[in-house]
Amino acid sequence: MANENMEIRRELIRNTRQVILKAGTRLLASQEAVAELVDGIDAVRRHGCRALLVTSGAVGMGMRVLGLSRRPKELARIQALAAIGQSRLMAIYDEECRRRGFKTAQLLLTAADLRNRERYLNVMNCINALWENDILPIVNENDSVSVDELKFGDNDTLAGMLASITDSQLTVILTTEQGLRERVDGKLGERISVVKTLDNTIRAMAGGTDNSEFSIGGMSSKLRAAEIVTAAGEYLWIADGRVKGILRSILNAEDVGTVFLPRSRRIPGRKRWITFFSRVSGTLLVDAGAEQALRRQGKSLLPSGVRFVSGDFRRGDTVEIAGPDGVAFARGVVNLQAADCLKICGRHSDEIHEILGPNVDDELIHRDNLTLL
Repeated sequence: MANENMEIRRELIRNTRQVILKAGTRLLASQEAVAELVDGIDAVRRHGCRALLVTSGAVGMGMRVLGLSRRPKELARIQALAAIGQSRLMAIYDEECRRRGFKTAQLLLTAADLRNRERYLNVMNCINALWENDILPIVNENDSVSVDELKFGDNDTLAGMLASITDSQLTVILTTEQGLRERVDGKLGERISVVKTLDNTIRAMAGGTDNSEFSIGGMSSKLRAAEIVTAAGEYLWIADGRVKGILRSILNAEDVGTVFLPRSRRIPGRKRWITFFSRVSGTLLVDAGAEQALRRQGKSLLPSGVRFVSGDFRRGDTVEIAGPDGVAFARGVVNLQAADCLKICGRHSDEIHEILGPNVDDELIHRDNLTLL
């Protein structure tokens, strides 16, 4: 098993050309810590890989500027700390990167930037343009303006989303744990070297590892990132960012941290956006026959299989598709607004055009715009 795990790492590093890196607040406690991280990024770039850094730390940096020891709970105060800390954090990154001979660019994102298809593509094109100019993109959630409905939840999730957008072969999440660890009688046990399938047994091993007084997230959020990355057909590697030279150890394919292997069924790019990025605006409840056709036969969703419509959605919005048990099993971009869907529930194709007119699509959701959950 040990030899197999090492070969997985060696093959992964051989095939990696783009790396998404994420560093949490607790790893960025000083300029010296940032310098150590940038040393590792420099090594990644010298290895011949494009790199993108997702950085936490703006709120934490603002706390240090104001001498605070506990993260506040009020949204306005958190936003103010982010505004104070972000410029200071970027100044340190820029200084350290220039010392090593390369430049940086800052992207501040909210979830809305990735939920909207056009803005999603703009983010992707911007990142590619920066890479083409040999510039390190440094990305953070725009905490100074984000509210709950605009948040990713944490930067682990943001890193996973950016890996999916950019088709990066490897995502490295640096944390304050040695990796995912087994749980024995409720206590943390041995580090798990490789996770081949991210199932409920693995999820049960996740427990919060970050100090909520200073940051957010934990091992559970890293598994959510792994869900996104592995569904995109790529690898995620969790490692201990406190260890000096950890990124060089990863580049040397050493048995450190935990590597999550890609799913066998890779989700294509557009369907990835539907699955992980788009906001759900409603639900279509379908009968057993329609569920079978979607699940097993890769069919489009026709009005005849729909039994109930909920939500106030428009044409082009994303909706969930639930079976007779009410459990959502798919998601897709709908061709009609909710009111029109209600008019043709359970109707066959020859009736649809009589009700809504001749120019209406036969499918409520085309199979190319539909993905199974």
